[in-house]
Order: sequence, then structure tokens, then C-alpha cells
Amino acid sequence: MSASNHASAFVLPATDADGRKNLVGLSREELEAEMLAVGLEKFRARQLWHWIYHRGSTDFAEMTTLAKPVREKLADAYIVARPTVVKDLKSADGTRKWLLRMPDGQEVESVHIPEEDRGTLCVSSQVGCTLTCRFCHTGTQRLVRNLDSAEIVAQVMLARDMLGEWPAPPDGRMLSNIVMMGMGEPLFNYDNVAKALKIVMDGDGISISKRRITLSTSGVVPMMERCGEELNVNLAVSLHAVTDELRNLIMPINRKYPLRDLMEACRNYPGLSNARRITFEYVMLKGVNDTPADARALVKLLEGIPAKINLIPFNEWPGAPYERSTARAIQVFGDIVNNAGYASPVRTPRGEDIMAACGQLKSASLRMTAAERAAIAAVIAEKDAALAS
Repeated sequence: MSASNHASAFVLPATDADGRKNLVGLSREELEAEMLAVGLEKFRARQLWHWIYHRGSTDFAEMTTLAKPVREKLADAYIVARPTVVKDLKSADGTRKWLLRMPDGQEVESVHIPEEDRGTLCVSSQVGCTLTCRFCHTGTQRLVRNLDSAEIVAQVMLARDMLGEWPAPPDGRMLSNIVMMGMGEPLFNYDNVAKALKIVMDGDGISISKRRITLSTSGVVPMMERCGEELNVNLAVSLHAVTDELRNLIMPINRKYPLRDLMEACRNYPGLSNARRITFEYVMLKGVNDTPADARALVKLLEGIPAKINLIPFNEWPGAPYERSTARAIQVFGDIVNNAGYASPVRTPRGEDIMAACGQLKSASLRMTAAERAAIAAVIAEKDAALAS
């Protein structure tokens, strides 16, 4: 099975209990085809696009540029659906995390991080994850299925609902940036992610520029070039180690796509330049990957790649096998990288009090019991055994 259709059999059918089709997540061409299928003119698709993605409407009765008989016909055949908000948690620092339930009962998390000059939404692409990154809470959860394009776009739309930002203002948006850094590996669900991001980038709707969208991958090498060519969004690579030996241990995907192949894919990423650098994410794990020697090896590894390095203090979660590096170790590491000419900001942990920080997302937004921590260990052991075989 290729990386592009990984777990595609698990995508949820986009209909409700009455058999009405969800219009969210359809491309313009698909929306036009739906209009023709119910005996309406193609131009109705353009009107719907405006109401759904520019105005944020979920009720056909509100779409007053359409004649009443047209609205009634649409309501009989279609829905404009959002996930159900199960929990809406707000951190002391203003970060908000939403636990969202899809029509089949599966749940994912999205996080909004407000800052002075922008607001960033962290979007999930899968329910669970196929990977077993040892420092990541999501990696302890089995992959259930991919999210479809509607469920990915709907996370953005729901955040706009919750922030009261329809229609979106041209400037000063509370939701101005998107990072595909939530639950799941985006490049293992590329087709749905790409379809969703093209809708998000469309200038007649949600209209978030590709320059304000970052896709993060653990290193699915075969899909990286395609992503750059088709989407041309910013790329972030979860690196976290400078040797294959260590990366194999903490990020088992490295056994399939080792550092040599990953670095080559980074060097060949379309549009890469000093103006458009790859962001390398590096979680700081105490006594594991945080020595001055590691920092010097990182500089050597990235030689020739326009890059910046986000140093991420490890965000602990119940049962986590690692600890956060000391502030001193992070400073020394960052100074070495920065002195070599690479920007190396230390990411300020956000939303830790609601388990919304990097690496902490998981469907169950609860503190785990000892039994649940034991279950995590069992899942990791099971995945490791599968990889070994």
C-alpha cells in the first residue's frame, strides 16, 4: 500500500442518517456535479461556495441569494455539517482545545493558539496515528481511520464558528495560520489533506494563503516532493535525532526512511530557498538528544539546506518515558546551532494545563490512570513487535 492511500479504507462516508450528503469538503467541480444531479444549474455551486466558505453558513434557509424553492430542494438532499464539540477547554495562556466528535463517534482534537500578530490553528488529519514516536502522546493511540476532506476542513470552519469570525476580516484575523501538526501523519492521508487545504486556500472562501499554512511530516519521503509541487505550502519535518540509531528508537518510521533519504528529500523540496526554509522540529529530551555533540551533529546534518530549527521543550504527559531537557541544556544547544547560522528559536510551551501542547494531543482529554498507562506500554510493545516482523 502506497503512502498516499495509507488507511484509505477507513475514510468515513460523508452522509447523515437520512442519506443527505455533506457539501463540506467537496471541490468546486464536485459541487457543480451535485447541483446538476439534483436538477439545478451549475452556477448554484458558486453561490453555495460563497455561503459555506466565506459566510460560514450551515443553514440553507439563511442563503438568501438563492430562491426559496432552491433552498428547500438543497435542504432535502444535503447538509452543511460540523463535528460535535464534546469539550471546549481554555488554557490560562489563552490557548483553546476542542475535542471534536465525528458522525461515527470517533474523536479528534484541534488547538487554537492566539498570539499578538496572528492566531494559529493546529489541525488533525487522522483519528489516532500509525506511528510510534516515543515522545508523542498521540502515538500511543492506535490508528482508527483517516479523516476525510470534510472533517479536515470542518476543523477550520468550527474554529471560525467558535471565534465568531465569519466572514473573515481581511486583516487582524484571530485565525490566520494553519499547521497540519495535530493527530496523525498528514502525508499518510495525503489525498484528503490536499483536497482540504485547496479548499482552505481558495480565495473566494476561507482564503488562507499557502504562505500561512505549514504541513508537518515525520518523514514520509515518497510524498514530500508531491506535496511541494501540488500544494507549495511550508514544510516542517519532525527530526528529533541526528543519528539513525537514535531516530530508529524514538521514531520507528526512520527504519523505513532513514536520515540520508530524508535529508535528500528535504534538499529537493520544491520551492526551497533562503526565503522559504524548511522548519526542522527538534524535541529536547533530557539525556537523550540534547548534548553539545548532538547540536554540532545537527548543524552538519543540515548543511546546504535552507532551514530553521524549532527547539521544543518536551511536553510531558501521563506515563511519558522521557523528561524535558534543562533550560541550561536547551540554551547551550540553541547557541551552537544559532552560531552556525541557523535560526533556532525555543518554542514556548502553550496550553500545557489543558494537554494542548505539542505532542500531547489524544482523543481522550483526561488524566490517565495507572491501568491506562500500562495499556500505553502494551500498545507500544505491540507496534514494536509488528515493526520487527
